[in-house]
Amino acid sequence: MFAEFISVDVVIPESPQFDLGTIRAATENFSEANKLGQGGFGSVFRGKLPSGQEFAVKRLSQNSGQGESEFENEARLLLRLQHRNLVRLLGYCLEGAERLLVYDFVPNASLDKFIFDPLKRTVLDWDTRYKIITGITRGLLYLHEDSRLRIVHRDLKASNILLDMDMNPKISDFGMARLFELNQTQAATNRIMGTYGYMAPEYAARGKFSVKSDVFSFGVLVLEIISGQRNLCDVSGEDYEMLIGQAWTNWKEGNISDIVDPAVSSGYSANILRCIHIGLLCVQEKAANRPEMISVIRWLDHHSVTLPVPTQPAFFTGTSSNCSRNYAGTSLVNGVSTSELYPR
Repeated sequence: MFAEFISVDVVIPESPQFDLGTIRAATENFSEANKLGQGGFGSVFRGKLPSGQEFAVKRLSQNSGQGESEFENEARLLLRLQHRNLVRLLGYCLEGAERLLVYDFVPNASLDKFIFDPLKRTVLDWDTRYKIITGITRGLLYLHEDSRLRIVHRDLKASNILLDMDMNPKISDFGMARLFELNQTQAATNRIMGTYGYMAPEYAARGKFSVKSDVFSFGVLVLEIISGQRNLCDVSGEDYEMLIGQAWTNWKEGNISDIVDPAVSSGYSANILRCIHIGLLCVQEKAANRPEMISVIRWLDHHSVTLPVPTQPAFFTGTSSNCSRNYAGTSLVNGVSTSELYPR
């Protein structure tokens, strides 16, 4: 039976427990100089052990009532998952009121810091962007199919993709992730938490989620990586075309140059066109039409495989009224998720 959250009795077996004094010393008592970011859960700090090993520590805010379950959820899941394209949890610390999660330090922070920055995104040539897309695909395939568990991430977005020194992607932030039974296809929740622009329509409108919800978020990420644009949904009352609507229209009309980030200087190769096609297949409105990640990795690895023709994506009309209709009735918390490893 699916459980909304893992038990709130914080007991995390078979994992290294860090001493609070060691973490305080390594972060210079959680100094502002070592602060990497802030989110709804609390803050993230950089630390360095006497051995020279660096780490990032997520410190749950003592005033964060909603973070306890997310904290335990992330600890229990990540300690059971190991993949080169997932962030690695080194251990935890539970002393007094402190709730700390300790991760490998990832030096290049998050993907959004690059693809949405006019200067930094120029360092992302097409080969690097393609490597990032492929790495995210492999990490998501592991979560959905290849690990001992079946995990739906539920908060896949650019700020939750960390980049190591070689720009390899690491999927992070499992506070909202859900464990599925092997034969389970979907679940539902009354407490919808996520980020506008990345949420699948069935989740945003009705609280239903599955591996296909993650596939939708992945498709948005692919289009963002290619274009350097955010897939935003404007609910201010003004007309606004979302990135997926722009990509769909330009792809149908053959205007590929209007989709691809000008910072990509290697030209509009067949590989770029194929990735746009894959992205559009992943953001189709009906969940049943979206591919599984095993198909996506096959399409990326074998360019001779013919891709199916996508149907229109969700929110394709791109107007704010359309966004409002699709997101109507949701109970998002401030429109965004409340847990990020390296927050904006």
